[in-house]
Amino acid sequence: MGKVIVVASGKGGTGKTTSVGAISSCLAALGQKTLCMDCDAGLRNLDIIIGMTDYAVTDFSDVLSGFIGLDEAITEHPKISGLCFLPAPAFDGPDEIDPKAMSALMEQIRERFDYCLIDSPAGIGPGFRLAAQNADMAIIVTTGDISSMRDGQRVFGELRNMGVEEIRLIVNRVNPKSFRRIETTVDDIIDTIGAKLLGIVEEDEAVFFSSNRETPLILFENKKAALQFLHIAQRITGARIPLGSRWRPAR
Repeated sequence: MGKVIVVASGKGGTGKTTSVGAISSCLAALGQKTLCMDCDAGLRNLDIIIGMTDYAVTDFSDVLSGFIGLDEAITEHPKISGLCFLPAPAFDGPDEIDPKAMSALMEQIRERFDYCLIDSPAGIGPGFRLAAQNADMAIIVTTGDISSMRDGQRVFGELRNMGVEEIRLIVNRVNPKSFRRIETTVDDIIDTIGAKLLGIVEEDEAVFFSSNRETPLILFENKKAALQFLHIAQRITGARIPLGSRWRPAR
C-alpha cells in the first residue's frame, strides 16, 4: 500500500505548493510511482508549478461523483516518468465535497501509487481538514518569520488532534543573513512548531523562475533548492541524508 502525505502550512506564501511539486517530481525521479494531488478546491495552482496547466481538464470531484474513474482523471507528466497529477475542482469549495467519498478515493490511490502528496489549502479550515483526514504523514512548510512559525504551531496541533502521528517540518526560503539579523535559528523554528525536521531549503531565484515558466524545478535546475528538495524526497523514502549543521548557527 502506498503512503499518503499531506503538505500543509499555517499561512500562504511559505512555498507549500512549490514544495509539493518539487518533492513529487523528485520521488518520481527516484523511481517511485507518485501522484501529486491538488486539494485546494477553488484556488488550485499545483498545475502551474509542475507544468501541467493544459492537462487539468478533469478533477477529483469528477471521480467522487462517479462521472469518471480514477484512472481517467489522472494524467501522467509528459516529461517525468512515474509522476501523475490529479487536479482540484476549479469552482467547488471544500464544503461541497463528501469526506467519506474522499476517504474511499484515497484508498484507491494507495493501491495504485507508492506515494501521494496532497497540496492542502493554507490554514486550518475545512479544506485543510479534508486534505489531512486520510494522511499517513504530514509535512508542515514554514519560513522563519514569527507569524509563519506561530501558524505552523497551530497546524501541528490540529494535525495531532486529527490523529496524524508522523509530522515533519520543512524550513523553506532560508536566508542565513536574514536569520542572523532577526536572531533566529532553525532550532528555534523546530522548538516553536514541535515537528521533527525533514529538510531545509534555501532561498533560490530558480524556484521563482521555474514556476513562472511552468517547468518543474527538477527539470529547470539541479543545484541549491532543487538538490535540497531531492534530499528531502530521499529522506521520505528512508535514505539517510545528513541535514547539515551549518544551518544551526550559534547566537
